Amino acid sequence: MFEVSTGRAAPEGIVLDASAAKRLAKLSAAEGKALMLRVAVEGGGCSGFQYQLDLVETAEADDLRIQADGQTALIDPVSVPFLKGSEIAFVDELAGAQFVIRNPNAATSCGCGVSFSI
Repeated sequence: MFEVSTGRAAPEGIVLDASAAKRLAKLSAAEGKALMLRVAVEGGGCSGFQYQLDLVETAEADDLRIQADGQTALIDPVSVPFLKGSEIAFVDELAGAQFVIRNPNAATSCGCGVSFSI
């Protein structure tokens, strides 16, 4: 398992933004247990690929762990190349509150921001 220490990007340039870390801390406090954000890329969606985001309690042995402010995001090895240079953030806007992936590899994305193409 590859672990990234607080405040630094993974060698792949993937960053867990402070906004996402803060939201993970709130969710963990509300649940009364430590939660991690699993980020995966799967085939599908209107643009070819889509993000799958889940809150989990345990990591897989081969997960990439990205940490910030004591919180953790997990990325499976297959998804890492699709997410190089990405920022995982949390936005709370009029349209809704959600975790978002700011992915520089995405050539196009759909209106909801969940589906993208490379």
